[in-house]
Amino acid sequence: MLIEAWQRRGAGAWLLRPIAGLFGLVAEARRQAYARGWRKQHRMPIPVVVVGNVVAGGAGKTPVVIALVRHAQARGWAVGVVSRGHGRRTKDGQVVAARSDPRDVGDEPLLIHRATGAPVVVDADRVAAGRRLLAEHPGTRLIIADDGLQHLRLARDVEICVFDDRGVGNGWLLPAGPLREPWPRRCDLVLHTGKRPAFAGFRGRRTLASTAIDRDGHTIALTELATRDDLVAVAGIAQPQRFFDMLRGHGLRLQRCIALPDHYDYMHWTPPDNALLLCTEKDAAKLWARAPAALAVPLDFCIEPAFFEALDARLSSFDGSEAA
Repeated sequence: MLIEAWQRRGAGAWLLRPIAGLFGLVAEARRQAYARGWRKQHRMPIPVVVVGNVVAGGAGKTPVVIALVRHAQARGWAVGVVSRGHGRRTKDGQVVAARSDPRDVGDEPLLIHRATGAPVVVDADRVAAGRRLLAEHPGTRLIIADDGLQHLRLARDVEICVFDDRGVGNGWLLPAGPLREPWPRRCDLVLHTGKRPAFAGFRGRRTLASTAIDRDGHTIALTELATRDDLVAVAGIAQPQRFFDMLRGHGLRLQRCIALPDHYDYMHWTPPDNALLLCTEKDAAKLWARAPAALAVPLDFCIEPAFFEALDARLSSFDGSEAA
C-alpha cells in the first residue's frame, strides 16, 4: 500500500527522488511567486482560518473543521465554511444544502453542513467560494477553509496543520514520500489527531459515538448491535481500517469489512445480502441510496482546551472577529 510505503525510504522511494526534486522546485517557485507579489493573493474582509495538511491522504481534517465550527458557534461567531468539494462530479461553485446530492457538492462539505448547520460553499477556487459565501450570508464574521493549505490565492489569517500518527512519513516530497510541501514550515497551530504524535503540537482524540443513526435520524445503541452476527462494515474513506478497528473496539462482531476508495460514490455498488451495513457518516448520504437500512456510526472528536485558547487568542486580534 502506498501510504505504508511512504513511511520508509525504500528502493522505490529512492528511485522517485529525482521526480520529487522537480516537484519541490515547482512548489517552491509557486510559493515564492505569491510571497513576492508576482501572483496576487486575495484577502477576505473577515478573518480566514485554513485547515489543511502537508501529507497526502486523510489526516482527520473534516472532524477538525466540524469541531472548529461548533466552537465558533458556541462563542457566538457567525461562521461559514468554504471547500473544494473533493470527489464531486460537478465543476461549478455550489451552495451546500441539507438535501444536496453529495455527488454534486462533495461528501465532506455535506457532512460539515449537516453536522453544524453552518453555511458551506464549494468551489475549486476558494476565493470565489468565499465571495459567494459572504454575498449569500453577509453577516458572516469568520470563514473556515477546509483543506486549503496549498490554495495560496486565498489569503489566510490563521493556518492549522493537521497530522495523524503517520507524522511526515519518510520526510520526502511526492511521489517519493507523502509530503505536499517541505516540513517543517511556518504554521500557526499544529494539531495531532492520532494516538502517537511524532512531534510537538496540540492533541485531539477521535472516538466513535455510542449510537448509530439510520437514514430517518433514529438512533440505536452500539451495545444493542454487539449481540448481532450479521454486521458488515463498509468505508470509502482514506484510512478505512481505523473505522473498522474502532467498531471492533466497541465489541461489535464484524462478519466482513469492505474497504473502498476515498470518496467512493456507491452508484454502482451492490450491497451484500443478509447483512446489516455499518458505515461512516461521510459515506452515509451516498450509501443510503443503495442500502436504505444501513446505519451510520458518527465520529466524535475532542480537542484539548489549550488549542482553542491559542486559536481564540489569534482571532481576538482581528476587528469584528468576535460577536458583539
